[in-house]
Amino acid sequence: MKNNILWTPSKERIENSNLQKYMDFLRIRYNLNFEDYQSLYNWSVTDTASFWNTFWYFSGIKGDKGDVIIDQKKEFLETRFFTDSKLNFAENLLKRRDNGDAMVFWGEGIVKKRFSFKEVYELVVRTALALKKMGVKENDIVGGYTANTPETTIAALATASIGAIWCACSPDFGTPGAMDRLGQVNPKILFATNGYYYRGKVFDNREKITNLAKQLPSLEKVVILSYADVGLPEALGSKAIDLYDFIDKTEDISNFEFEKFSFNHPLYILFTSGTTGVPKCIVHGAGGTLLQHLKEHKLHCDIKANDRVFYFSTCSWMMWNWHMSVLSSDATLLLYDGSPLNPTPDILFDYADAEGMTLFGTSAKYLDIIFKMDLNPMKTHSLKSLRTIASTGSPLSPDSYEYIYSKIKKDIHLNCFSGGTDIISCFITGNPISPIYKGEMQGIGLGMSVKVFSDKGTEMPKGTQGELVCTKNFPSQPNCFWNDTGNKRFHKAYFEKFGNVWCHGDWIEVTENNGIIISGRADAVLNPGGVRIGTAEIYNQVQKVPEVLESLVVGQKWDNDERVILFVVLKDGLELTEEIKANIKTIIRKNATPRHVPDKIIQMPAVPKTKNGKITELAVKDIIQGKDASNKESLENPEVLELYKNLKELQS
Repeated sequence: MKNNILWTPSKERIENSNLQKYMDFLRIRYNLNFEDYQSLYNWSVTDTASFWNTFWYFSGIKGDKGDVIIDQKKEFLETRFFTDSKLNFAENLLKRRDNGDAMVFWGEGIVKKRFSFKEVYELVVRTALALKKMGVKENDIVGGYTANTPETTIAALATASIGAIWCACSPDFGTPGAMDRLGQVNPKILFATNGYYYRGKVFDNREKITNLAKQLPSLEKVVILSYADVGLPEALGSKAIDLYDFIDKTEDISNFEFEKFSFNHPLYILFTSGTTGVPKCIVHGAGGTLLQHLKEHKLHCDIKANDRVFYFSTCSWMMWNWHMSVLSSDATLLLYDGSPLNPTPDILFDYADAEGMTLFGTSAKYLDIIFKMDLNPMKTHSLKSLRTIASTGSPLSPDSYEYIYSKIKKDIHLNCFSGGTDIISCFITGNPISPIYKGEMQGIGLGMSVKVFSDKGTEMPKGTQGELVCTKNFPSQPNCFWNDTGNKRFHKAYFEKFGNVWCHGDWIEVTENNGIIISGRADAVLNPGGVRIGTAEIYNQVQKVPEVLESLVVGQKWDNDERVILFVVLKDGLELTEEIKANIKTIIRKNATPRHVPDKIIQMPAVPKTKNGKITELAVKDIIQGKDASNKESLENPEVLELYKNLKELQS
């Protein structure tokens, strides 16, 4: 497998990494010696309490740790971490208060802003005081209908600082989609972006804000975050106010103190994508979110003070919350809102050079797109300061692994990770001291006891596919679902299949290198002739076909079996010929198996995606089976689903 190694970290890089420093810390302070990442990982899931206890000290969390590390209960759902600790989430992100860059913002290059750590601290405190004057207290809900601007981060931190709960969705949701989310939790205050830019166009959000506010009787105030030059929603009258009028700029804040709350005090409500029904409202605790994010930032992504960290995300994706926590490492947030390909396809690489980006975070879909576009940043950009490229959202194709090292940067840590809204963090991730193998995520995150299970609940050997499960508790497991009496929906979502074991729903295998290959969602796995096939196994081969821009594969019930249906989007002006079909089938058969070869290949103008850019296989599967796809508001392009109805090609 050595010929599949794409990158090996230098000795200097290993020695300077936070992960190596943590291992040195364990050796010096606790007489614990580890040779490599895998030995450290094995200890972290064997002696879980010691791992999280030592990492609390190493990470420098500001708060009272207490004496209890894990209050272990019989039921997975009932176990809690650090039950007698006290901390304030926002205080940990606002420790640094100098004039260095805390946040830099680009809105497609149309709008640019810059905030220092001192400015962010002061704005957060003033916003927190304004919320208090409105009567907002701990456990109250503060909503966001917001773009990824610095003011949104300020509003979220102000909410957290007083113990209230932040929940948000992005402004590209229509009113019904926003109501499906915010209408379940009844926010007291709503922060809303008045408009936004996408592909160079201005989208005025004022009418949607007005309609949303009228349908939320719990709302007492709408605080407008002015981004686009369109003004306030006048129809709301005095109920709407600009952020900078909402706060008192003259108030003395020198004596402001952060109140400490329990480790499991609710911090965020995150909404699931809603592609299979009304979005679930997942409540996450402050301490678990902070501790897990610090672990992933410092140890897995090697983020250090003064690093400049970018992650392309909207406020509806948990990666926005993950990215915001970078402030707790005294690093700079590089924020971006709008299309990642506008005004030019290399706008994000322009941003990287202009701002000295150290970590470039994005979706696998974006990397696959620029690979297909044959973008070559290695020739057009310096990327001198860039140390890490992070990818998540869906499995990254093996060809895109090679593309990164041949066309973006040779000496780069490619950190592919996977987790989700459910855990506001990652089960699978990378580390800066181990090699990168083509097509493999580096491994399992520290402290996360991940296994591969068969349908019968037995552990599968390396090289065998199965369900991703987690057999031990972890700090960022959700507190609960909102309004879920007796945790019934929570139990059904994660514990119905294997009892007291977290079942995450991904279809994976562990390789001989202890790496991970994710083949897709377990509920989207294909099953022709009783042979289970992960959808990513087909996508990875279709990616090699030069005429194909995007693809989507589903199983269709047919003749007491299941047949594989592949939908393809071709480059502009191309038609799906028999020659292209034959080439697709040949590539799949040659690099996978005959079982992977689709029974039908159908050209489509587009594939439906969520607002986070994920393709929606299950929605298409429902449509072609004659069912209605639920919650179309969660989709970026719901109109596309109509194109998949009653296709003649699927009637024979």
